[in-house]
Amino acid sequence: MALEVPPPEAIPDTTSFVARAVGGGRAVSLGLLVVSVIFAIAGQFTLKAAMNEIGRIGRSQVKTPVVTIAKAAKEPRLWLGLALFGISALFWLVVLSRVSLSIAYPMVGLSYIVVVVVSKFLLHEAVPPLRWVGVTVIAIGIAVIGFSFRRATG
Repeated sequence: MALEVPPPEAIPDTTSFVARAVGGGRAVSLGLLVVSVIFAIAGQFTLKAAMNEIGRIGRSQVKTPVVTIAKAAKEPRLWLGLALFGISALFWLVVLSRVSLSIAYPMVGLSYIVVVVVSKFLLHEAVPPLRWVGVTVIAIGIAVIGFSFRRATG
């Protein structure tokens, strides 16, 4: 007895039914994308806090690589940051199953904007004017992509 696999056109398309069932699916996809970006941002700040505690890594460091790795392995914020990135990656996989990469990936640019703003106002880091110009260009690009997403999905 041979197993016959039907051609793709013979398989009913349920994506439009599922999309209608979840309110078009666009808002859900956007929400999942935002959640993924939020977890990635939280991971960045947690990893930064961990590295501030661990200290500079590089040639000017007196410690041996083994000492640095041992210190890093004991830093809970490092592990928390990596876990947050892992959670972000899980949401990202769901997003990729629902949204074109050409739309989803540029939206990750939201993280650049949020990181610069939070770094300036909460961490009191110096942000030169040219960097603000870059953030503005990224924001405009995300807006354009957002409009194309709305137009492409109806």
